Amino acid sequence: MAKQIRFNAFDINAAMHNPHGLWKHPDNERYRYKELDYWVELARLLERGLFDALFLADVYGFYDVYRGSRDAALRDAVQAPINDPSLIIPTMAYATKHLGFAVTVPTTYEHPYAHARRMTTLDHLTNGRIGWNVVTSFLPSAARNFGLDRMIGHDERYEIADEYMEVVYKLWEGSWEDDAVLRDPFRGIYTDPVKVHEILHAGKYFRVPGPHLSEPSPQRTPVLYQAGASARGRAFAAKHAECVFIDGHSYESMKFYVDDIRSKAVAYGRRPEDIKIFMALSTIVGATAAEAEDKFRELTAISSAEGPQAIYGGYTGIDLSQGDPNQILTYRATDHGQTVLARFTKMSPKEMTYGEVIDSVKKIGGRAVLLKGSAEQVADQMQAWVDNTGIDGFNLGHLVTPGSLKEIVELVVPLLQERGLYKTSYEAGTMREKLFGYGESRLPERHPGARHRFARGE
Repeated sequence: MAKQIRFNAFDINAAMHNPHGLWKHPDNERYRYKELDYWVELARLLERGLFDALFLADVYGFYDVYRGSRDAALRDAVQAPINDPSLIIPTMAYATKHLGFAVTVPTTYEHPYAHARRMTTLDHLTNGRIGWNVVTSFLPSAARNFGLDRMIGHDERYEIADEYMEVVYKLWEGSWEDDAVLRDPFRGIYTDPVKVHEILHAGKYFRVPGPHLSEPSPQRTPVLYQAGASARGRAFAAKHAECVFIDGHSYESMKFYVDDIRSKAVAYGRRPEDIKIFMALSTIVGATAAEAEDKFRELTAISSAEGPQAIYGGYTGIDLSQGDPNQILTYRATDHGQTVLARFTKMSPKEMTYGEVIDSVKKIGGRAVLLKGSAEQVADQMQAWVDNTGIDGFNLGHLVTPGSLKEIVELVVPLLQERGLYKTSYEAGTMREKLFGYGESRLPERHPGARHRFARGE
């Protein structure tokens, strides 16, 4: 049987996500991001298309590296204005039955004790359909607004994240026994105090005695996503992640990331199939290839020149406006996003000038691979990416909301189903069960988080 392709929708609770300038398109409904109806309509569309999840990005701070100012980001709605992504999830869950929700929460500024309760709450309210995208924040403006003089260094952020994971595993997996909640009116016991335990964590970055505030949820630990492809990020993903989100640029680079993460997972005692890998993707689908090209030209005409440079500055720490257009952009140490900087430097097949990098980031689709053509051509290209790289599916951005996703649901999904490459119905169970099999609501025993489960006598 052919490997089935999985879809997430890649979004953010903001005026615009990554396709900068396209908020001006007359069919774009992004301005409705402040309305619950907007998110309910989107969730129902995705469930109709049998998407696995809505993957919600987030960011703290403004993209203000470009020209030393946040002005370009504000003019072009570069992930600002932005609202909290977690608060829209319960309403979407109430309006759907199967769709999962992966929400981004950084380990750099959010305290693990409060975060653990929020995620348990969401897992309860969604009946086990919540995932957590584990990230480390990278914007200097975020650091300042959380009271720091400077941004925490890249590798230290991952050290903090490792201890953070230890804390939340203890809270989710080890603090409450499965049968702690009795709700016994005859004995007058709601929760048995003997079965609720302190975690007594005392580490370098966190002191959390516990116990966890919430009773165990359907999954206990949410499905763990991770979106870092630097060397440190890949090691972290191999240890903790169940789903990994990576920008793809070529078959070769994508296959390198896939093979490297899965081989590192084995070194941690896990199995290669314990990790699903999703590639960032944008699409333009037409009734014909010519129609898709017409759409591409239309979008290019209204796209932004400064917006993509603003977001590139935030991701890399490099202000492209300060370089000579003919000067070669070279890799350098950065506490921002190392993978994004590597793309046009040490991961590029040729040296690129500042001018060439600007031209590249300004293209429709931005950081993500862009597939365009008829539904048949887009389906062919998706299948080729899966076959040539070993990925499990795609995090689908949408250039025009909701039109880009409707094209996938109405035109591409039926074709993939005809080819046996896409599910025709949802599996039963929680988000983790839908990804890894019925009966697998909890972290597998070989996952490092499972080692923190309470065991009587320990």
